Amino acid sequence: MTEFTVRPLTAENWPALEALFGRAGASNGCWCAYWRLGPRYRDRPREDNKRDLRRLAGSGQSPGLLAFSPDGDAAGWCSLAPRGDLGWLAHTRYLAPVDDLAVWSVSCFYVRRAHRGQGVTDALLEAAAAAAASAAAPALEGYPVDTDVPGHTRNTFTGTAAAFARRGFQVVARRKADRPIMRLSL
Repeated sequence: MTEFTVRPLTAENWPALEALFGRAGASNGCWCAYWRLGPRYRDRPREDNKRDLRRLAGSGQSPGLLAFSPDGDAAGWCSLAPRGDLGWLAHTRYLAPVDDLAVWSVSCFYVRRAHRGQGVTDALLEAAAAAAASAAAPALEGYPVDTDVPGHTRNTFTGTAAAFARRGFQVVARRKADRPIMRLSL
């Protein structure tokens, strides 16, 4: 496995995220707006989604983490925020809150094609747990796809259950067969 350095997204390293996502933005221009806005992110110009994420990056509360390869290129990204900041999660029936615990959420990933299968997601999950713990979060939650379930969605931008399990996350709810809510106590 490759060693990756993970850093919070800030205004200073914003160009690295732009290089990773490309001109159109990862996931067809989402710019990690989906869990904040819901499907209406598609109705906005991509530049608005990009602008909003850039503002968050400069706000002092990083909206996520970047993994850098040994050569210094951004290899991957994950969104990381208090669950309460990701309002659309509460509207998704099968991902609604399990309890009132003020968890943090790692809600999506993007890994550069050349770095897939090299441990980027694992590095991001490890760093996300450390960041959430240092912010005094009681737990870190994820909403991956369980690829062992027949007929699972192929939309794995939320990660895979196997990757979360490797990092010690446990299933705390499963309202849809292929979409567990997984949690790591901090």
